[in-house]
Amino acid sequence: MKLDRALTARGMLCILAVVTMALAHCSAFAADRIRIAAQKTGTLAWELDVIRAHGLDRKANLDIETTELASTEAGQIALSGGSADLILSDWLWVARERALGDDLVFYPYSSTLGAVMVPQNSAIRTIADLKGKRLGVAGGPLDKSWLLLQALARRSAIDLKARADIAYGAPPLLSAMALQGKTDATLTFWNFCVGLEAKGMRRAITVADVMKQLGASGPVAMVGYVFHAGWAQHNRTRLERFLAVTRQAKKILADSPADWQRLAPRIGVSTDAALELYRRRYVEGIPSRPLADEVADAQALYRILADIGGTDLVGQARQLDPGTFFRAGQRG
Repeated sequence: MKLDRALTARGMLCILAVVTMALAHCSAFAADRIRIAAQKTGTLAWELDVIRAHGLDRKANLDIETTELASTEAGQIALSGGSADLILSDWLWVARERALGDDLVFYPYSSTLGAVMVPQNSAIRTIADLKGKRLGVAGGPLDKSWLLLQALARRSAIDLKARADIAYGAPPLLSAMALQGKTDATLTFWNFCVGLEAKGMRRAITVADVMKQLGASGPVAMVGYVFHAGWAQHNRTRLERFLAVTRQAKKILADSPADWQRLAPRIGVSTDAALELYRRRYVEGIPSRPLADEVADAQALYRILADIGGTDLVGQARQLDPGTFFRAGQRG
């Protein structure tokens, strides 16, 4: 009798275990999926790593499917082709695509931007000091930071394209040239700025300061999450749970040195000093302003960029469509 009872109890435990596993299996399949295309070396990849490490996706009942890509352009192709629901890009590209009839929208992700980097002992401190100098420019002739720098120079009657010796190139190549002394100054993306800072170079002119001098009221998030408005309408709760989860990931990265140590190999740094520079610049770029302020500054800067870059940059739209920005329930 005792043996029968023991077998019965053991059988019940087995059944309970099977039921629990089945429920967990069903729960996993019931999670809401979001397909994200992200650059392998970008900050979104860091955040997604933190989300997985802390189980934030499971807590929010999200299945975040990530495709790692080599470039921003590859992400744009993935979104346009329907193989991704969400990417990171800038509101300039979103505005151009909207002018062509697409329904893309933008939600602020980061206001961290690049700078003009120079050797520590360089005499270059202002835009005027760039006249006659060899200037490396990352991103090509239509890079937004380069256009903004030119716009500010124009206010002092300086045509940088004519007055400086410009060398366009990929950020890694320009960093190597800068460290070898083949350029006098380098306008590059923020993460490459950090790499140059870690090797003794300094920021002469920051793009954030350029924006303020052009009329921005605060740090502008030019980079953001981009997705189709129609998809957002049908998946609004799913999207807003994802945005809430990414805010949690940002807070963890702002507060947790241990997570930065864990991410160091992914970021590609080997010293605590360099890692601290990455952490500081990343945290500085976490958006905290009301969405209305972001929209107002984006509209003002768009007019300046459209004037400098012309149709090659923005297409036929001379004003930033106010519908460019997605209004999430948590902000506005």
